[in-house]
Amino acid sequence: MTGTNRTPYQLHYWPTIQGRGEFVRLALEAAGAPYVDVAREPPARGGGEEALMRTLGDPHNPRPSFAPPFLIDGDVVVGQTAAILLYLGPRLGLVAEGEADRVWTQQLQLTVADVVAEAHDTHHPLSVSMYYEDQREAAIERSRAFCRERIPKYLGWFEQVLARNPAGPAHLVGDALSYADLSLFQLVAGLRHAFPRAAKRALARTPAVVQLHDRVQAVPRVAAYLRSPRRIAFNEEGIFRRYPELDL
Repeated sequence: MTGTNRTPYQLHYWPTIQGRGEFVRLALEAAGAPYVDVAREPPARGGGEEALMRTLGDPHNPRPSFAPPFLIDGDVVVGQTAAILLYLGPRLGLVAEGEADRVWTQQLQLTVADVVAEAHDTHHPLSVSMYYEDQREAAIERSRAFCRERIPKYLGWFEQVLARNPAGPAHLVGDALSYADLSLFQLVAGLRHAFPRAAKRALARTPAVVQLHDRVQAVPRVAAYLRSPRRIAFNEEGIFRRYPELDL
């Protein structure tokens, strides 16, 4: 696991939402890794959204990120949530050492990313550049399928993964906390916020997923983070937005 004397990681993400950056924040917090949430720092200390956008548009970076989140570790710049966690996993002790387990953990993370994308598209099914109010009817139609079919299918699959883990159902991979566990926790929390009724129905049929969520929530560093001001509350600017008419 990363030592406390190293140069802090720089996480670049929007300062007012959890969004996709929250999956990275959870990994850093759970590992006790030093990091700076750059856009949430004051401009006087080199932070703010201007610093994020300036770094994102750096013309000298030969490997630019398409959008936040992206992570800077010395000369290394990594974009995309799953790729960031692939990079951080072994450095934070949040992935097993064997190649098969590492690939499997990343597969789980990519599946979480699929759910997150579908959750986002419930409130922006036509275009990310349009207001929700201008695509509300399409959002209701999209959410109907997401609530009735997709949430149960995804959570049911994660339930099977937990049941089939040779090391037992306490974790998704092996017998130790991984970034995939942290991400499934965040997914469940987000679905409960945005789709409380649909999530309640699906989670009633996936008790192992609920138990994993509760175990992750009780991890001391995670619990401390969730109580702290560093944890941004869910809101209607992020991915998991609570529009009651979409909780079908």
